[in-house]
Amino acid sequence: MTAAARAGFRRVIPGFGPTLGLTLAYLSLVVLIPLAALLMKAAGMTPSQWLATLSDERMLAALRLSFGGALAAATINGVFGLLVAWVLVRYPFPGRKVVDAMVDLPFALPTAVAGIALTALWAPNGWIGKLLPFKVAFTPLGVMIAMIFIGLPFVVRSIEPVLEDVDQELEEAAASLGASRWQSFRMIVLPAIAPALLTGFSLAFARAVGEYGSVIFIAGNLPGVSEIAPLLIVTRLEQYDMVGATAIATIMLLVSFALLLLVNGVQKWHRERMGG
Repeated sequence: MTAAARAGFRRVIPGFGPTLGLTLAYLSLVVLIPLAALLMKAAGMTPSQWLATLSDERMLAALRLSFGGALAAATINGVFGLLVAWVLVRYPFPGRKVVDAMVDLPFALPTAVAGIALTALWAPNGWIGKLLPFKVAFTPLGVMIAMIFIGLPFVVRSIEPVLEDVDQELEEAAASLGASRWQSFRMIVLPAIAPALLTGFSLAFARAVGEYGSVIFIAGNLPGVSEIAPLLIVTRLEQYDMVGATAIATIMLLVSFALLLLVNGVQKWHRERMGG
């Protein structure tokens, strides 16, 4: 490139250098440095300390509930979040804007308020709980309901803009050729929204795994039954057990990272399969 060409060269986005520097600095302060400190602390643990942590039944039960509940909640949100997005995008009805705004309610509510509200609804003497023949609050089922509540907006908001861009004329053409509604959805709509659906699923899963305030009130926090891993980390810190808290946090980090890598791998495979 000649000097004249370099002199006349302009970036599409001005200020790239300063903005990139600020972005990396902010990312380092908020994400990279804390994670590096956690991993360094974990690397200083002895094999006996790791063995004691990995053989702790209370910790294993908390991890099973956190990850198992989050996975189940994200799966349920994937199904019903798609239905909610479909109704909001495809069907005009009275009060649509109100329903659309209510989807974001978990974002607006402080987590403690959300937890207290869910407990008031699902407790044995709550508005919904007293109508049920089984107990919901203070059980793993209550934990999963709280995780569903906080994760639904991620799925709906991820799918909505993509679903709006799907050309309905393609569905009409498929119907005119004899395709059923299910075939039109499976062959036309689902491939288009699948990456957004996977994104919403992974965001809902990540939020549910690390959620604390919305869950602890309805969980009951019974060790080995309804105690979540984030609460166990707080408990270890309150007991000045830095080693135990670090080990649990590191395990959660590694498992979460592996699962998110798996989701991203599925998304990449889908893009390559669809030729884009």
